Amino acid sequence: MAASADQTYDVIVIGAGPVGENAAARASATGLSVAVVEAELVGGECSYWACIPSKTLLRPGAVRAAARATPGVADPGPLDAAAVLAWRDETTGEGDDSGQERWLASAGIALVRGHGRLIRERVVEVAPEPGSGDDDGAARLLHARCAVVVATGSAPVLPPVPGLAEASPWTSREATAAEEVPASLVVVGGGVVACEMATAYADLGSRVTLLARSALLGGAERFAGEAVVEALREAGVDVRLDAEVSEVSRPEIGGPVTVTVREGRGVEQVTAAELLVATGRRPRTADVGLDSVGLATDVPLDTDDSMAVRGTARAAGGRPWLFACGDVTGRVATTHQGKYEGRVAGDVVARLYGPDNGAPEMPPEGARSWTRYAASADHTARTQVVFTRPQVAWVGPTEAEAREAGLPVRAVSYDLSWVAGAAVTSPDYAGRAQVLVDTERQVLVGATFVGPDASEMLHAATVAVVGEVPLDRLWHAVPVFPTVSEVWLRFAEEYGL
Repeated sequence: MAASADQTYDVIVIGAGPVGENAAARASATGLSVAVVEAELVGGECSYWACIPSKTLLRPGAVRAAARATPGVADPGPLDAAAVLAWRDETTGEGDDSGQERWLASAGIALVRGHGRLIRERVVEVAPEPGSGDDDGAARLLHARCAVVVATGSAPVLPPVPGLAEASPWTSREATAAEEVPASLVVVGGGVVACEMATAYADLGSRVTLLARSALLGGAERFAGEAVVEALREAGVDVRLDAEVSEVSRPEIGGPVTVTVREGRGVEQVTAAELLVATGRRPRTADVGLDSVGLATDVPLDTDDSMAVRGTARAAGGRPWLFACGDVTGRVATTHQGKYEGRVAGDVVARLYGPDNGAPEMPPEGARSWTRYAASADHTARTQVVFTRPQVAWVGPTEAEAREAGLPVRAVSYDLSWVAGAAVTSPDYAGRAQVLVDTERQVLVGATFVGPDASEMLHAATVAVVGEVPLDRLWHAVPVFPTVSEVWLRFAEEYGL
């Protein structure tokens, strides 16, 4: 459904990634008219350049490793890189978002192609992207009767290293969309993208060097990052910690790239066919027109738990009109948590402005925690999975974060190789799990799993944390034998139940 100039909708969502789509769908479900504005592909970063392609690239290596670790299964040999890249293209639709566009139309949501930015309260200007085929190239104005939701995500950040920008390095987008596997690759960074892409390209045959300023996966428990370092080195990756990139040189774009690295007191140069920089991302707030409504353009959008943006004038009845969700808020930089925030934002907008269940007397600040109108999990139950080998999955704070926050926690750890499910999976099974118990309330507040398919073990812990299930009741949740999930019984025993 295309929109013509100067159209009016109840709700306008800027950004048609998974986060914006969730907000739009929830707001429109009660009968509000909704338009989403998108400058690139409907489905956003996750569908074409992040979650979907990166996990597709990682899957073949994980399957091969599982086969090699299972007695009686023939070693499948090296990966067919061309076939892996072709499968990646298939899972991302080869950049064709027509299916996503049809979904929006089926949900009654209008799609407006172009770059959207606020020009005043509840008015969004949409400029056509260059080469979009727009007949006259004129901008159009969209008016929101009720609310505007900003879901513009985030963008990679290049550190100010001499020669880096001029070397045209890969960011996460280029890494997940590469048309061929480079013979060698330098990865700069120690977070999720760096660790996952180092794993994937080592699997695909690249000679990988990983340069990190500190420990890997700094947001996780320390033992998790250490396990990933060990596994990467076993896979042939040259992992260098406490490494500072001081200069980059690439005389010819497309040619070899040389990275100057300071390690301790020494300086070394590393040359590779390609360079990936994965040192962080920033919220996309620079060109959304926030200054037109009195907001800063160089910081994340500050929201309350209803996802209403603080610092803006209120609409009639004291109701907020500007909302934000996902990476642009700086709250939690994961797709799944952003989608959760999008559902909250859409429900709040529908509650405040919907024709069937409007409730202007309910200010978002008064929305009770753990209702559909408050993103409470952003504070206590954030979830994260890193699809390295081993996988790393966690919910809630780390032990250090919990103690810093003043929580009276006790950490209970267990070696996953000791449970029966590990023994029947592989004789070489290795992993570790840890839960954090609030010793005053006798509930779980956090958990970390490191090992094969650790991602599939996380949700049980998430349910326990969100539900604040008392330990004496959790003891009655009997794990199936023989599975790795038997670790839950071991946790109880180690704690003394």
